[in-house]
Amino acid sequence: MTAGEKRKILIVDDQFGIRILLNEIFQKEGYITYEAANGEQALRIVKNEHPELVILDMKIPGMDGLDILKHIRKDYDDIKVIIMTAYGELDMIQEAMEYGAITHFAKPFDIDELIEAVQKQLPV
Repeated sequence: MTAGEKRKILIVDDQFGIRILLNEIFQKEGYITYEAANGEQALRIVKNEHPELVILDMKIPGMDGLDILKHIRKDYDDIKVIIMTAYGELDMIQEAMEYGAITHFAKPFDIDELIEAVQKQLPV
């Protein structure tokens, strides 16, 4: 990354309100953000924009978060992934961690904790 280049984050969630909220917050923090509502959009953005970090909801209709994570890992092992889930599904969280997710947040999450986790991984 060159000096002055902004760091890229992809937000993947089927809930429009969450995408808009996180998009706005991380842009204010100085990141370039991308949004995806489903797995197909997410993987296209990963391929074309190569974000450094993906905030990934696990419960998405169609290709779920775990499938998206596996696809990302197959081609891009350098992309950091933070997962979110509204469910206490320990098996899914465990499997996501085995595929290299760096941490997870349960919804509703504490926005300050999420910002802190992102900034720790991608200092602006």
